[in-house]
Amino acid sequence: MNTPDFTHAGYVHLLASLSAIGYEARTFHDFDPTSRHLLLRHDIDMSIQAAIPIAAAEADRGWPASYFVLVRTEMYNPFSSTAIADLGRLAAMGHEIGLHFDCSLYADGGEALDRAAAAECRVLEDMTARPVRLISFHRPARSLLGRTTPLAGRPHTYMPRFYSDIGYCSDSQGRWRFGNPLAHAAVAEKKALQLLTHPIWWEGSAAEDVLRRLEAFAERRRQALRRELAANCLTFRPVDLE
Repeated sequence: MNTPDFTHAGYVHLLASLSAIGYEARTFHDFDPTSRHLLLRHDIDMSIQAAIPIAAAEADRGWPASYFVLVRTEMYNPFSSTAIADLGRLAAMGHEIGLHFDCSLYADGGEALDRAAAAECRVLEDMTARPVRLISFHRPARSLLGRTTPLAGRPHTYMPRFYSDIGYCSDSQGRWRFGNPLAHAAVAEKKALQLLTHPIWWEGSAAEDVLRRLEAFAERRRQALRRELAANCLTFRPVDLE
C-alpha cells in the first residue's frame, strides 16, 4: 500500500483512502473505539495559516477535525488579527479548536500545572469566543503519555481511550512514526484510529525534504516580518520588500 506524499494532494488522497476502507471521521467526544472511526487531530506547532487548506479538504468531505493552538509560542502570535480570522475560518468549517499545551513552560506538575492549563484555556476561549473542551500536549514528556486524569477539567488526547486503547499514528518531525497509517494494525483490526498530523509538514511539493520545508517556512516568516517593519516603522522602508 503506497504511503501518501506529504503534500496537500497527498492528504486529500489519504482521506479518500481511509474513507474507501470504511473509515468515518468522528470527534473525540462521540467516537466508538470498536468501530472504524477516525479521530483527526492537528497540532499547530508553527503556522495557523498552514492549517487552512488541510481543514478545507476535511470540510469538503464533511469530516470534523480537532485543531490545537499554542497560546505561548515564539512561532506565531495567536492574538494577531490574521490568526484570529484563520481560527474563525477553522471553526466555521465545523472543526474544533483546542488548546495545545506546553507543560515544559511550567515547573510544577501538580495543581500548578492544572491552574496554568485552565488559565490558557480561558485565554483561548476569550480569543475565539468559543469553549475549549479538549487539550493536547506539546512535545509531551513520557510521564504524560497515557495520563488517565483530565487536565483543567478537560480530557486530553493522550488519555488511554484516545491513545493506547485505539490505534495511534503521528507524522511527528515530518515522517510517519508508526509506519504508513493505511497499514496500521488498528486498520487491519477495524478499530478506531487517532491520526495526528502537523499542517506544516503538508506544505510544499513531494520533492521537498523536511529541512527544505522548514527553510521555506523560515523565509516566509522573514518576509512577513520585513513587511510588518515597513508598515509600522518609518525608518524601515526598503525599496524592495522581496
